[in-house]
Amino acid sequence: MKSRNTALKKKPEKPKLVLDSNVFISALVFGGKPREILDLAIKGLIEVAISDDILEEIKAVLEGKKFQYPAKVVRALISEIEDLSDLVEPEAKIDAVPEDPEDYRVLECAVESAANVIVSGDSHLLALHRFGKMSIMSPDEFLRGHRKNRRR
Repeated sequence: MKSRNTALKKKPEKPKLVLDSNVFISALVFGGKPREILDLAIKGLIEVAISDDILEEIKAVLEGKKFQYPAKVVRALISEIEDLSDLVEPEAKIDAVPEDPEDYRVLECAVESAANVIVSGDSHLLALHRFGKMSIMSPDEFLRGHRKNRRR
């Protein structure tokens, strides 16, 4: 008698993302689609990797002239981001975006963490579309693809 294949369906792996500092800042300050992505991480539906360089950029922008968040508030936000993310220390130096050297830190973090996706609002990064095996998407593009994959 043949037995039926009763193999358990394998759960799809969670996507691993690197969020550009502009996505974190938009999520914290304005909400919208970047906040939806942060909520996915809070719910454990995605993994997020971050580096000290990206954390420093978030801190500098939130405390800077434009937003002027108090240092105490920024420390609390950075602590929450650290708790939510896998902190990596990139070893490789990447210079794939000569128009905007600040973007190197995002690519370096993504390579070090073996991320599947970089989510950014930065036009220089988005113009790449891919870096190695990683997709580079806007928050809207990522959310559309994520919702589509969750329905399967």
